[in-house]
Formats: sequence, structure tokens, C-alpha cells
Amino acid sequence: MSKAVKSKSSGRRPRERIAYQGEPGANSHLACTEVFPSGEAVACPTFEDALAAVKQGDVSYAMIPIENSVAGRVADIHHLLPDAGLHIVAEHFLRVRHQLMAKPGATVNSIKRVLSHTQALGQCRGTLRKLGLTPVPEADTAGSARMVAESDDTTIAAIASGLAAEIYGLKILKKDIEDEAHNTTRFVILANEPDDAKPGNGPVITTFLFRVRNVPAALYKALGGFATNSVNMTKLESYQTEGTFNATMFFADIDGHPSERPVKLALEELSFFSSEMKVLGTYPASPYRVEALKRGKKS
Repeated sequence: MSKAVKSKSSGRRPRERIAYQGEPGANSHLACTEVFPSGEAVACPTFEDALAAVKQGDVSYAMIPIENSVAGRVADIHHLLPDAGLHIVAEHFLRVRHQLMAKPGATVNSIKRVLSHTQALGQCRGTLRKLGLTPVPEADTAGSARMVAESDDTTIAAIASGLAAEIYGLKILKKDIEDEAHNTTRFVILANEPDDAKPGNGPVITTFLFRVRNVPAALYKALGGFATNSVNMTKLESYQTEGTFNATMFFADIDGHPSERPVKLALEELSFFSSEMKVLGTYPASPYRVEALKRGKKS
């Protein structure tokens, strides 16, 4: 988390408002409370609404999930970020813990169906199969918890966060039912104004978008500068734009600051072979990255 985000959440403005997509108790809400413990998390129906709230000045930040270690990238985000006019100022990794919850009085043996977001159901597929429960896809995890709380049907349960169980008065029947212990979602924190990390103050991530020129081997040539300058690229994803299969955009993360000579040279080479290139932000790398790397080496 950037120093600017830290200072704003704990000092100058004690009640920062942070927009997130979903209902109260969603994992995005939980991420807001972890990063901004003294802030006000503002629920928004859609990602577009959350981003627009920042652009219009209704909130200071948006907490947006972009990828999950089990389910992969979050749909639509790559299409929304380029036109949002916002800047990434920090990242946050949330360890996702799914709780099986129902109304007081229900038991694991009495429930038959489980409501939740498609991704959450998929991340708990093994547990649901063992328990013999039927998954029922819904719009989001917290909304599923609310639906269970409002229903008189004691045969239904929800998969959501512990925060959702607390908010909607549900009983947790089984804790941490996710199939993979590494289930983690990466969020980016967006603001109206750039707040780029200063060089030399620790590891940083630079996130950018680019579209290569329509020439043979353009992507190979565009990425060559990162290899020759020893710049580590930690993420590269492609997605289609403009309703065609020819207009391909790429979303990338690299280790390093644009002011550092190797990164500067790599980005210059990328620009030469690209028809479009846009830096979304340069921000401190989360400590989670180092921790995850250490765990990976031990295993």
C-alpha cells in the first residue's frame, strides 16, 4: 500500500470513502476494511458505478479485484480500466476464506442447496461435492447471504465471508471451505490523481496497457526490450477490443520504476513497436509478493 494511501486512511482525512462493487459483506468490502480500517466502504451495484464514484469525486478510492489465484482474471475489468481515467495508486492481496452459512437452527445435515457467486461455488466445488450440496449461482457472495437471511427456507445456505455472516445474522456451519489454501484475490486501488511511488524506496510495480502495431512478429519485438534489459514481467494478458479479433490489447505488470534506466529503455522499445501505450500506475509492490515467493520456494 502506498504511503499516500496510508497517510490518508489514518491521518489527514480519517473517514476516507472507498467504493467497491457488491453488497455489504462482499470480499471487496472486506478488502476495504483491511486497507482502510478507519474509512467508509461504499457499496456499488457494478464496477462501472464504483469507478464513476471516484471520477465524480463522491469517494476517494475504488477497491477493484483484477485476478484470483484460483479463478484467474476478473471479467470486464481490463475493458473498464483504460477508459476510466483513473490511476492505480496501490495494490492489495486478500486471502479469500469462504464460509458456509445458514439461518440459526439450520445444520449441515438440514441444508440441501447453497447460493453464491459462480467463482465462489467453483472455488468450493470439492467441499460441496463431499457434503452432497447443490450449488445455485447468484450475483455475488454477500447478496447470497442476504437472500438466505431474508428467506424462511432453512434448507438453503450461502457461501460468503465471515463479515457477511456477521452483517446478516447468519450462523457459520463450516469454516474455510475453499478447496485451495492459496485462494487469494489481488485488488488494485484507484484514484483520480496519480500518486506514483518514488524510485529507490523499495520494490515497485508498474502497470500499463499497450497495443502492438499490425506487423509480423510485433509482439515478439515489443517485448524484446524487457528481456535484453533484464526487466521482469510478472503479468501479461491479452484481450480483444472494438468487436474484432484483430484489435488486441495487452495488460502487463513489470517489476521496476519507469525512471530506472533498464525500465526506461524497455518501455521506449515497447513504444516503438506499439500503436498505443498507457501507464496506469507505478506503486509499491505488496509485501505479499515476497511472502508468496518464499512459500513457493519452500514447497
